[in-house]
Amino acid sequence: MEKILVTGSSGLIGSEVCSYLDHLGLEVHGVDNNNRALFFGPSGDTRWNQRRLQAELKGFVHHEVDVRDRAQVLKLIEELKPSGVVHTAAQPSHDLAARMPFEDFDTNAGGTLNLLEAVRRFCPDSPFVYMSTNKVYGDAPNELPLKELETRWEYAQPGDFGGIREDMRIDRSKHSLFGASKVAADVMVQEYGRYFGMKTCCLRGGCLTGPNHSGVELHGFLSYLVKCNLEGKKYTVYGYKGKQVRDNIHALDVARFIHAFLMAPRSGEVYNLGGGRDNSCSIWEAFRMAEEVSGKKMVYEYVDRNREGDHICYISDLTKMKQHYPSWGLTKSLKDIFGEIHRAWVERRA
Repeated sequence: MEKILVTGSSGLIGSEVCSYLDHLGLEVHGVDNNNRALFFGPSGDTRWNQRRLQAELKGFVHHEVDVRDRAQVLKLIEELKPSGVVHTAAQPSHDLAARMPFEDFDTNAGGTLNLLEAVRRFCPDSPFVYMSTNKVYGDAPNELPLKELETRWEYAQPGDFGGIREDMRIDRSKHSLFGASKVAADVMVQEYGRYFGMKTCCLRGGCLTGPNHSGVELHGFLSYLVKCNLEGKKYTVYGYKGKQVRDNIHALDVARFIHAFLMAPRSGEVYNLGGGRDNSCSIWEAFRMAEEVSGKKMVYEYVDRNREGDHICYISDLTKMKQHYPSWGLTKSLKDIFGEIHRAWVERRA
């Protein structure tokens, strides 16, 4: 395992994976063309992160490649023949997908197929890790019985306490077009594993977060929330009484699991990847934690309309991950995450 290709290398997870693998002494090749700035405008620009990687990492090589460009992808994989591929590039927003469905599907589904086929042709024994999303389940998780507590929604049945398992259905639910394009890619990654025998896995992420996130309103829950708190900017809460719950996982713990899979890959696997119950919080609970870190009150408005297909309560069940990779576990608590994000925004504004 000497040469790893990471797509979306300037993004939150991609950059963390690049840093983690570089520190282990691997040769890391990053693919990114800053499409996040195209999708989200200047606030989503990730060039600063690309420059950071190029300055700090010894074995990092940047490739200005769009995963939608099939010829470019095939050429790059043929030349590099990486010993592992980590695919984190994506169009990540529900709302944007509805406004630009072609760009969304071409990036999320088409880009993934381009990479899979390139790997099958030129380095079929190389493990392929795909950053999927919990949105592949659509709003099916909302059908679980819930109870309302003072600051959050909670699963009503004891059997659901551990969270959403990988056997939750992915069809007959509302996904958003983003969720649908990620389903297409998710199933294709599984199929290349099962049909061609390639070593692939889909990581169905919850709220992936950390200090290197260029958080914006349409993507990057905690990063954007902490930024709003720091700047005194109004944060809009959409529906569900502000009690909607998410589990949050630090990008470092994501990178650690990806490395574990690369070192001991399996074929056609699916894992729910999140912070689990210990790292879960509602909007109101996140407000309180942000205020504790900064000493500033949260400025917000409540809109009594939830986002289409949004989850009311989503906590990832990590049982399967820990069974398959027992040496892996969370190292970053929710308190760690808030502190690091806050410090990063303060430094970035300085």
